[in-house]
Order: sequence, then C-alpha cells, then structure tokens
Amino acid sequence: MKLWPAKWGRQQRSSASMVLATLALVLILWLCALPLSLLPEPIGSNADSFADGVRTTVELTLIAGLAGLLIGIAAALGKLSRVPPLRWTAAAYVWVIRGTPLLIQVLFVYFALPVIAPYLQMSDFASACVALAFNVGAYNAEVMRGGLLAVPRGQVEAARSLGLSRAQTFVYVTFPQAFKIALPPLVNNIVALLKDSSLAYSVGVLELTNVGNRIQAATFQPVPILIATATIYLVLTTVMTQFSDAVERRFDVEGQQA
Repeated sequence: MKLWPAKWGRQQRSSASMVLATLALVLILWLCALPLSLLPEPIGSNADSFADGVRTTVELTLIAGLAGLLIGIAAALGKLSRVPPLRWTAAAYVWVIRGTPLLIQVLFVYFALPVIAPYLQMSDFASACVALAFNVGAYNAEVMRGGLLAVPRGQVEAARSLGLSRAQTFVYVTFPQAFKIALPPLVNNIVALLKDSSLAYSVGVLELTNVGNRIQAATFQPVPILIATATIYLVLTTVMTQFSDAVERRFDVEGQQA
C-alpha cells in the first residue's frame, strides 16, 4: 500500500508532461509566426513563411512516422515469419533501405517510381511521405524484431496452454510487451525522422529547410536564416523528445502497476 502514492505521483507527472508537450507543439504550430515576427530582418518579415514550413515539417513527420511504424511492425513480423518468401522479402527490404542514402530514396520515389509505374503519380509531398515512411519503417522493423525476440518464450507457452490462439497470444501477450521494450528506440527514430524530413526539399516540398533556402537566396543573408532554421529544428526536437520521454514514463508506470 505504501507504493501507491509514489506510483500515482509518477503517473500524474507523466500525464502532465504529455499534456504540456502536446500543448507546446500545438502552440508552436499555430503561433510560431508571432515570436518570429518580432525578430530583426530578414526573419521578421518572413515569419509567416517560416511558420508554414514548420507546419509542413511536422505534418511530414507525423504522417511518415505513423506509416513507418505500421510498415516496421509488418516487416518485423515478415522477418520472423516461418514462410520463406515473406522472410526473404522483409529481409531484402530492410537490407536495401538501410544500405542506401535517404536522399536517393526520396529522389527515386519522386522521379523514378512514376516512370516504372506510371499509375503511381504522386505530388511532391506524397512522394516525400512515402520515402520517409519506408525509410524509418526499415529501422523500426529491426527495433520491433528485437522487441519481439526479447519477450520470454515461457509467457507465450503459458498463454497457449491457457487456450489462447496464436493471434490472441500475439495481440494480448507478445505485442504489448515487445512494444514497451522497443518504445525508446522507436521514439528516437521519430525524432531522427523530424530532422531527416529536411531532405524533402530536394523534390520541392516547402518544408522548413526549403523555406529557409528560398529566403536565403532572396535576401543573401545566410547567417541569420540558417541560425533561425536550426533554432526552430532544435525547439521542435526538444518538444518531441519531452513528449516521448513522458510516453516512456507512462508505459513504465503502467507496467509497474500491472
């Protein structure tokens, strides 16, 4: 009974941290033009452009991050599959993506994929999302595979002995524990994805880096533009890291209470 107040306090603190980090991200997305407009030229007059770039960067990260998580889970299951074609396909996907530069992948999806498959015509934003999702998915696959292998086999056998099917054992026993084990590196991959989204400028997406490059080309003032761009990325990654830390603490508290 003495542990309950401590657990409750940790749970409340983790929940409060998640709420604060979420509010901070929302404020950055919708109000970042206000503080930027107070800065000297050439930042102040281009505050709205920077704000649009921030929103596009976060949108890219969230869409590609969610899709990459699903792709990673599917690829991890493929690599652990007993069906050789699935295992070989998943292993080849991870090998190719992890062994080639992200910039090449972005350019391939945008320029080469429509030539290979003309029915796959996509906008610059959609192409960047696809490339980023498959890139982070390959790294998530290895993380999830490690998490699945880390679950004690005895728990799986116990679940099977209680009458659970393979699917039920995976959904209720294996996956929750594997996801908790894999959560810290998965979060690191999302934070890295936020920075990697800057490569979307190569196909014309008006994200933060592209906005900074265009303003720099128009004003011929690289120093303040690059400092402002780097500072905005630093703020975004800091907020996302705080949110991810709160999520990790939340999962840890729930695991202790269980």
